[in-house]
Amino acid sequence: MSYAATATPHLRAVRTLPNHNHSLPNQPLDAEYRRVAAPAPMTRPAPAIAPESLLAGLQDGAAVVAALPQSVLPQGLLAQLGAGANSPLVGYLVLVPAEKVAPAPAPVVAAAPVRPFTRPAESGISVDLDRRNAYVDGALLDLTYLEFELLAHLTEHPHRVHTRDQLVHTVWGYGHVGDGRTVDVHVARLRRKLGAAYRDTIVTVRRVGYKYAPVA
Repeated sequence: MSYAATATPHLRAVRTLPNHNHSLPNQPLDAEYRRVAAPAPMTRPAPAIAPESLLAGLQDGAAVVAALPQSVLPQGLLAQLGAGANSPLVGYLVLVPAEKVAPAPAPVVAAAPVRPFTRPAESGISVDLDRRNAYVDGALLDLTYLEFELLAHLTEHPHRVHTRDQLVHTVWGYGHVGDGRTVDVHVARLRRKLGAAYRDTIVTVRRVGYKYAPVA
């Protein structure tokens, strides 16, 4: 029986390197020759020792953990330090304890001073702006928010004439939609609550507005 006839068609002979250290014959190798080479063993670089000058200047709790070659250092920093082939530099990675930053103190907001309570006058109109109270001859008046604002503004500026538009902007605000008749209505209500003795302290200035004239 012929081995050539029964040989498996897809198998081919491959020559390999001998295990000894003899030199290879000086002859061309065919396309099937493969050179098998073991990878070089990995070597760990020896740990760099930081200079004493660096170690002496470290703060408590700091430590040098690694040396950084010049190839991994920022180029801009190397250029500033004048690093080159003749003057290579080595960097060191230093871990330092994080600084504990004290939180900023909360701002102290001074409370607005409250004026001491003063008893209302036994006669006349008295206005307490802090407590938003108005009195007539010492008796407390029952006023709405706008009535109090109107009376407080008028009594704060005695004898000054205020136009209706000025009163609308000051008491009702610039966003109020209305006209001078709103002021007339509130003045009429305020006069009724002041009573017959003091209703005339709010004086009508024809074709202009109103003013407050305290009783002499």
